[in-house]
Amino acid sequence: MKLTILGGGGFRVPLVYGALLGDRGEGRVTEVVLHDLDAGRLSAVTRVLAEQAAQVEDAPRVSATTDLDEALRGADFVFSAIRVGGLEGRAQDERVALAEGVLGQETVGAGGIAYGLRTVPVAVDIARRVARLAPDAWVINFTNPAGLVTEAMSRHLGDRVIGICDSPVGLGRRIARVLGANPNEAWIDYVGLNHLGWVRGLKIAGRDELPRLLADPDLLGSFEEGKLFGVDWLQSLGAIPNEYLHYYYFNREAVRAYQQAEKTRGAFLADQQARFYDEVGAPGVKALDVWDRTRAEREATYMSENRETAGAGERDADDLSGGYEKVALALMRAIARDERTTLILNVRNQGTLSVLDNDAVIEVPCLVDANGAHPVSVAPLPDHATGLVCSVKGVEREVLAAAESASRTTAVKAFALHPLVDSVNVARKLVEGYTSVHPGLAYLK
Repeated sequence: MKLTILGGGGFRVPLVYGALLGDRGEGRVTEVVLHDLDAGRLSAVTRVLAEQAAQVEDAPRVSATTDLDEALRGADFVFSAIRVGGLEGRAQDERVALAEGVLGQETVGAGGIAYGLRTVPVAVDIARRVARLAPDAWVINFTNPAGLVTEAMSRHLGDRVIGICDSPVGLGRRIARVLGANPNEAWIDYVGLNHLGWVRGLKIAGRDELPRLLADPDLLGSFEEGKLFGVDWLQSLGAIPNEYLHYYYFNREAVRAYQQAEKTRGAFLADQQARFYDEVGAPGVKALDVWDRTRAEREATYMSENRETAGAGERDADDLSGGYEKVALALMRAIARDERTTLILNVRNQGTLSVLDNDAVIEVPCLVDANGAHPVSVAPLPDHATGLVCSVKGVEREVLAAAESASRTTAVKAFALHPLVDSVNVARKLVEGYTSVHPGLAYLK
């Protein structure tokens, strides 16, 4: 079985390959094709993967190419993890937004809109190529903003594109762990959009244990989200929000923290990864050791400004192990082998949330089998969550419309309608700022 990884020179590709190395049995991935526009990055990541596979019998063979059509032909699965504009583009997204006093995070607010406007045209081109060159392939999208990009690709691939994210997985795992339960045996009632969802229940042996957690201040304050949001606020919500909702619930504090930071997250990662690729390219270096050390630093500093604002302290060691690669592997296994499972995924709504139309991509538990991912029926969201979900989905639709029409006016509308952009005039300045620094937005007229 052939897996094509788009963004194959990306830093986190070894996580995916590491998961594949542990997979055995019929229907496993035997061939991995890495595609990237940067041959140097491809070479560096290929070295890391070779060291990972050195002691593994019958490891999936790896090849690399800068030719997209060559990479896609004959693929059974396509894993898309591209970054249009690179990390420098992310840093620019952050700087332009913060200069206007609004959030520049890569998937939330102004930064997420800018990233989406750059990425959607490229993702749509990939979807069209997949439909032509590998019509039977399943596309697993991890490209951010994941929900928005998955929806853009679904207009050409239907339900054969499925978005994944590690945030809901990590959240459910933390809640189960603090309740003393096995995460693999828990049913997580999670619903929303990508990076905008809430855990409303966690059932173990048919019993919802979330009320027990919410009623115990010591237990509730003992894990990441309790520290980040505060016990009182979680009890007020009656749910556990995805960590990215910190940008909404504590927006002023988050913006201030990012403005005062020595470097934005994008700038930090750009510098860190530049060092990694330089170091891995040196002769005699153990590429896997360099990658392990760099990854540990990356994970430990994740959302550090938010945790500092909340006084949440350092991340727990158990939260540093990633997770999206396990979701990707479980998804591929379920489809390829008809190993039925339940995963929280980004899929088309199909009537799951009545406040959104059928084609809107949402993030909910899904039953997965050989025919793909099928969203599970969920209870309606409370009004405050419904309002936020509908508002942000409306913004995503304006981003898609702007990308399709190349309309600068529609792009301004997308920014202006976002709940974290508080002025039409600021929206106009954001579009002006982003189009002046991003060649990838030159299409907006």
